[in-house]
Amino acid sequence: MAQATFSVRMDESLKNQFDNLCKEFGMNASTAFNIFARAVVRERKIPFEISAQSSISLEDGRAAFNALRRSAEQNNLQELSLDDINAEIQLARNSKA
Repeated sequence: MAQATFSVRMDESLKNQFDNLCKEFGMNASTAFNIFARAVVRERKIPFEISAQSSISLEDGRAAFNALRRSAEQNNLQELSLDDINAEIQLARNSKA
């Protein structure tokens, strides 16, 4: 089978990290890309999920939630039940109509 050259542009630091990891796997970057390309062709999809990363970690989200809860407690704001929240939403919707 004839061989073709495939060039990829990437950050130099990422390339070095990738090369080092491939060495740990006992292969070079070319072999890793060939494995990836074969998997894409065989499965007819990218063989892993691609998704946007959340800009907020779970820990940061919890910290923000706890800060809001403390603020509500310090300002003597009452806790609302789900029914209370739904009633507030309905009032807001009705006032727009």
